Amino acid sequence: MDLRLTTLEGCGLAIGGYPRFTYDARGGGGTGRLGASGDGSRPLDFPPAALSIPPLTWRSTRILGLPLPPGLAITIEPLRLGGCFEPRSGALQLRFQARFHCRALGFYQPPPLSIDTELTTAAVQSRRHRCQGQRLDRDGLGVLVGVARVPASGDPWLDRFLGLPDEALAVLRCRLSGALSSG
Repeated sequence: MDLRLTTLEGCGLAIGGYPRFTYDARGGGGTGRLGASGDGSRPLDFPPAALSIPPLTWRSTRILGLPLPPGLAITIEPLRLGGCFEPRSGALQLRFQARFHCRALGFYQPPPLSIDTELTTAAVQSRRHRCQGQRLDRDGLGVLVGVARVPASGDPWLDRFLGLPDEALAVLRCRLSGALSSG
């Protein structure tokens, strides 16, 4: 059975000691395949080529209430999104692997940042970040949260600017639609 994941406004990202960015991810998402039921938890997999994630730009992203500087854009290349879903409880856990590509002023392009995290509707806590997810409600609305260790990129300027290696926090408001019953 196919389920549609739609990303919404009111998302957030934080990296290292920087304040949390607000991110309007409306228009993103993809269709995933819900596997057969075992003990109530069902596998859910989204093919990366079918996923669309809006870029972080001055139009979609704010930090301390101000938009990202014009000329700065971060695109997200999904490599994996899959895990398990419990339709009865609304619990969702997805492993997310991606490369974040930064581009500034049209010419500066450091190596991508590699991200590997578990996005969950439960709580996450790390050395630097703490956040509570929200299980999917009857309408399929929920909040996925995850903390990832971000390795150094290899670009001395970017690594120094972001303080890499460090941690990143993701907050994803989303809707999962389709036949969400356990039957």
